[in-house]
Amino acid sequence: MKIKDITNYIEEIAPLKYAEDFDNVGLLIGNNDTEVSGVLVTLDTLENIVDEAIETNCNLIVSFHPIIFSGLKKINGNDYVERVVLKAIKNDIAIYAMHTALDNSNVGVNAKICNVLGLVNHKILIPKKGMLRKLTTYVPQKDADILRKSLFESGAGNIGNYDNCSFNTDGYGTYRGNENSNPVKGEKGSLHTENETFISVIFEKHLERKILASLFKNHPYEEVAYDIVTLENSHQNVGMGMVGELKEEMDEINFFNYLKKTMNITSIRHSKLLGKPIKKVAVLGGSGSFAIGNAIQANADVYITADIKYHEFYKAENKLVIADIGHYESEQFTKNLLVEFLTKKMPNFAVVLSKKNTNPIYYL
Repeated sequence: MKIKDITNYIEEIAPLKYAEDFDNVGLLIGNNDTEVSGVLVTLDTLENIVDEAIETNCNLIVSFHPIIFSGLKKINGNDYVERVVLKAIKNDIAIYAMHTALDNSNVGVNAKICNVLGLVNHKILIPKKGMLRKLTTYVPQKDADILRKSLFESGAGNIGNYDNCSFNTDGYGTYRGNENSNPVKGEKGSLHTENETFISVIFEKHLERKILASLFKNHPYEEVAYDIVTLENSHQNVGMGMVGELKEEMDEINFFNYLKKTMNITSIRHSKLLGKPIKKVAVLGGSGSFAIGNAIQANADVYITADIKYHEFYKAENKLVIADIGHYESEQFTKNLLVEFLTKKMPNFAVVLSKKNTNPIYYL
């Protein structure tokens, strides 16, 4: 298999268009057409991870966090980033990262946390805007069913728990071809009126190339009339964080003990306990202080995240409990998620779960 074959699988659950604008995702080092001997999956790419890739005969590292985040002006090996890049290049090892693309996936980082905690009825905490587009086109009435079906098969028409969604109305269109035209209906140089169906469908923006290819392939006209607009609607299945419910409510102390056990952690930094039962739980892997207000608005009893600063704990406002379990700790199961997914896609291919703990924070 080539690198692009494997990254195409990953982008089924974490399209790069899902990533935040500040992020650096995709193939950071290497060539898409390189044949892959094995895949090493890790949370971070450090020098010892590159060594592990060499030892396990893996020439592709799939890393959650990108080792190159901002631009490199020189590569002299003077810091850990430069040393990783140098070692990877010297040993012909490619590095791919998806970071916030997987954060924003409804089967990604936060879905994994929900599954580990046994939460039910979970949904996106902060639905992402600007992810949806709308295609409008006009087609002869007798060809409408074929075109609509092809658009649905390409991924258009999905809204929440529904698929094959479209709006259609019949009318008539007019056109006149010039001397260079080759009209399917009518004659060049003559005004033609055709009974047409107006079709409108919504699709995720990362599917645009696929949707347009289907449109042009299945539309009978020589020149296809269509327009695409970006919607302001929030995408309910794409976005940061998740909120769900415990199957049975717990008191705060029992819940924190349960949290320690399931997330394999020894300590939790938290805001004031409120003496209320815990039922509704909001989660956001990694640095999540920006979503405290969203967790409150979602009526969560506790918000599990990481990297909360001193004054940010005040934002709990006695409305919920903030639980900071640590950045690495909140994302630690992400590499397991990726290994499970890739192994199902490629059952006979070498997908290796890194044995290295890349957490830079230690506790006494």
